[in-house]
Amino acid sequence: MTFSIVGRCEKTGQLGVAISSSSIAVGARCPWVRAGVGVVSTQNITLPALGPRVLDLLEKGASPQDALKQALDDKSWPEYRQVTVVDAQGRTAVFTGKEALGIFTSASGKQCVAGGNLLSSTKVIDAMIPAFENTTGPLAERLIAAMKAAMAAGGEAGPVHSAALKIAGEHIWPMADLRVDWTEADPIAELEKLWIAYKPQMQDYQMRAVNPTAAPSYGVPGDE
Repeated sequence: MTFSIVGRCEKTGQLGVAISSSSIAVGARCPWVRAGVGVVSTQNITLPALGPRVLDLLEKGASPQDALKQALDDKSWPEYRQVTVVDAQGRTAVFTGKEALGIFTSASGKQCVAGGNLLSSTKVIDAMIPAFENTTGPLAERLIAAMKAAMAAGGEAGPVHSAALKIAGEHIWPMADLRVDWTEADPIAELEKLWIAYKPQMQDYQMRAVNPTAAPSYGVPGDE
């Protein structure tokens, strides 16, 4: 019911995740990112608590493998979970339980991990890593390219309805947190449209937060 990719940008150190699902509002439950720490996607039969749990362990110095192992204790029903991790150094980890749904698989690349379940085929995940690695430009666009490649390779076994993109930079809050919670059309295409609209304004929102006196016009009625 879900496929995703988590990754790190070598140039900027940004961490991010892109995800899509047949379920509503996937961005509310599955993607977790923390600046300077790591990025996690917790999916399949989702336990949202695994995201912050893994990030807390990474922040305390655990490796991605160790953080994932500790987070997936017996009480978390690990056999039903699929979790992917990249830390601030670009190290990766992935786990898929034996009770994952339908066709499921994962793949790791250079500072990225892709995973999915209820897929049309394992080729969906295989397509994501080279798309991420061979795309130039901002991390968000590399993540979206991987998601588009997944859809071109067959996507889920059924239609997808929601998608999300979350990127962390230097601040504690996400520099991009975009969601398509439900559409009967193509949620990844809709997500890309949101990114195209948001990209020119992204740095302005960062600036306004840090130093309002240096901010450009807010672009709203009455702002002069």
